[in-house]
This record gives sequence, C-alpha cells and structure tokens, in this order.
Amino acid sequence: MEPVSDQFTQFHPIHGTNVRLDHSGTQATRVESFANGVCFSKCPLKPGEIFLIEIEDKELGWCGHLRIGLTARDPRSLEVVPEYSIPNLTDLGDSWIFAITRNHNKIVEEAEVIEPRQGELVGGRRLGRREEEDGAGDQADERTARNRKPKTFFTDTHLYIENVRIPRDKLVGRSRPGRYSHILDDLYKTNALPPTARRSRIGVLYVPRGEGLADMHIVINGEDMGASAKGISTAGPLYAVVDVFAATKCVRIVQVEYGFSSLQTLCRKAIQKHIVHRMAIDWLELPEALKHYCKYE
Repeated sequence: MEPVSDQFTQFHPIHGTNVRLDHSGTQATRVESFANGVCFSKCPLKPGEIFLIEIEDKELGWCGHLRIGLTARDPRSLEVVPEYSIPNLTDLGDSWIFAITRNHNKIVEEAEVIEPRQGELVGGRRLGRREEEDGAGDQADERTARNRKPKTFFTDTHLYIENVRIPRDKLVGRSRPGRYSHILDDLYKTNALPPTARRSRIGVLYVPRGEGLADMHIVINGEDMGASAKGISTAGPLYAVVDVFAATKCVRIVQVEYGFSSLQTLCRKAIQKHIVHRMAIDWLELPEALKHYCKYE
C-alpha cells in the first residue's frame, strides 16, 4: 500500500504559545523558553502517510529533545494547547507521543513464547529426528523468509513497513554543503549520527492492522524504529504531533512524493547522479534556485 497524498503538508495554525511558523507554514521555531512548543499537522494523516520533519536548529543548555507522535484530538477542539506533549497532552487521552533520544529509539519486540509440543524440547529440536531433517527444515524456513521479502526493483528505493511502502528519497537527512559533507551524508545514510543532530529527519505514520486498529511507527533517517504504540483506533482522524522541545529549536516539514516523481525531483536526481561532490553544483550553469534545491534536498 502506497498512500496518495496530493496536498501540501503544513503545520496547523493552532500551536503552542512559544511557536512561530514561517509564511509557508512548514517551519516551526520555538522562540523562547524550552516548552510550549507543541505543533500539529494541518490535516489528518492518511493510512501509511508519513509526516516527516527535519531538525533545522538546536539550542544548547536544555535537557531533552524533539517529541513526535499522533493524536485523535482535533487541535481546534483544544481550549488551550498543552505546555508539554508529555505528560500534558497524553494525559488528555487519545494521544500517543514518542520522545526522541540520542540513543535507544529502536523498539525491541518481546520474543513470542511458544509452548513446546509433545515430542519436542524447549530448544525447538524434535526428539528422534535426524540432523539432516532439521537442516532441511531450516532451509525451508529460509526459503519462506525470502519469499516474504518484496521482489520488485523498488526494494532499495522504498522503505517497507508491513504493507506500507514509503519512498526513501526524502527520508534521509543531508548535511550542509561543505568540504566534508560527503562524509557526513554517508553517516546520515547509515544512521550513525545521533537522531537529535541537525539535519536529522524524523517521521511518524500509522500502519493499519486489522479492522479499525493501527500501529504507530517512528522513522529516523530512513530506518523504521518499530511499532511504538499498538492498537490505535482509526475510527476518527489522526493528526501528527511535533513537540519542538528543549534542545530542539527549529524543525521543517519535508514534503514526501508518492507515486510519480515531479519534474523538479527528476532533474535533481539526474544532476546529483553525475557529480562527485555537492560543492561541484556551484560550478554548473544552472539557475540559483535549482542549485539550492540540488544541494539541500
């Protein structure tokens, strides 16, 4: 499933008292203090649609980082936007927020406990079976696992979460152009830099799981962190929540293209494919707006 989003993603005009939006409604900056930075998506998310932001600026001296999640509460229904997403917004109910940290953002699924059947040991080996048969079973399991993987050529260009497919093109952050930007870009691609670093890209989406329920997933620089909340009701609209909290000073929405890429994106990909370093873009005879787009996206 690949969601079709034809709308320009923006922040909701209702937000925390310390938040200032730019004229496009895609950049949110906390102008003072460390709290009252809660923002919402302007429109509810579609199933499988990712709300992706990039950390534009940070502010030293505060403890804590960006928080992101979902809420079933329409921002217009709030008498006052909560000072904190955690615990104020979550205490209202119908909100699921995940606090981003420098480390340990991956959700570790609990191992499923399988009761041994008669004639089996807890370790999973049958009594009285030959090693060759066990080996054949392992090979069959490996073949089954391979068959579950997507077989299309989109595998490397898309991130798969259950039955949802998201284009990878915009999921990974890029450093500011400079002498060592190519090294930093590789670190972003391998998710080696802290998720809280500048240029890091973090997204939230919900994946349908059965009738009327879904799981919330957080994606950091192109890597799925797992289901951070399960069994969320999809009976009503779900809005994205971004809390520009503490050390996170400013974030920007990254527009994700589903389906066919725009001509602008195709031009960018063609240019980037034939250059060794992003700084070389300055030497090309191209309009300044296109140079800027190629260097920063």
